Amino acid sequence: MGKRIAVVEDEPLLQQNYSMALKKSGYEVVVYETKQEAETAFANRLPDLVLLDIGLGNEHEAGFEICRSLRQKSTQLPIIFLTALDSDLDIISGLRLGADDYLTKDISLPHLLARISALFRRLDSLQTAPNANAIHEVGSLEIDNERLSVKWNGQLVDLTVSEFWIVNALVSRPGHVKNREQLMQAVKAVVDDSTITSHIKRIRQKFQRIDKEFDSIETVYGMGYRWNQA
Repeated sequence: MGKRIAVVEDEPLLQQNYSMALKKSGYEVVVYETKQEAETAFANRLPDLVLLDIGLGNEHEAGFEICRSLRQKSTQLPIIFLTALDSDLDIISGLRLGADDYLTKDISLPHLLARISALFRRLDSLQTAPNANAIHEVGSLEIDNERLSVKWNGQLVDLTVSEFWIVNALVSRPGHVKNREQLMQAVKAVVDDSTITSHIKRIRQKFQRIDKEFDSIETVYGMGYRWNQA
């Protein structure tokens, strides 16, 4: 059985187009038209990935609410917003809620499938990581590449898949600057500068919930970011 993808979309034609393309690529597809349908289904079983529209029927922010609920259930579930809304505010809001990617509906189906495949490859590569290299410690930070988990001062930091890869890339060479292009490559998805910036901001906030003095991620203006070992 292929990976199970949930499509939360209220337009019948788009439901059909996405479903056909995904099924042809070997995925199992379930479609939900309303927020209530989706949340009821997700309470019983989480899929392997969610494609999520923002506006559903008369509920203009239903997708944001579903994303927030899903992140409370799982920090590792891949979530992709697929919506007609393309303002910076909407994109930043989606990423702050924990989405791994934010795409607009003018994206081609081959491009969409490539982004989905990239997310699954990231999960698969980490889950098959050799046990000997599973744990990486840098100062107060501990990264478990097998469990996709990060701890700071012994406390778990709830990162999404994309956030995990960004931290992993920064920590791979403490003190060395990673530019946005390198971090995009680490995320293994085509994202823009503002997306990386939003991810970094969210990552900092998550560490600061554990340690208000956290300042290990430094912005090097005009160049990128680096991890400073405590």
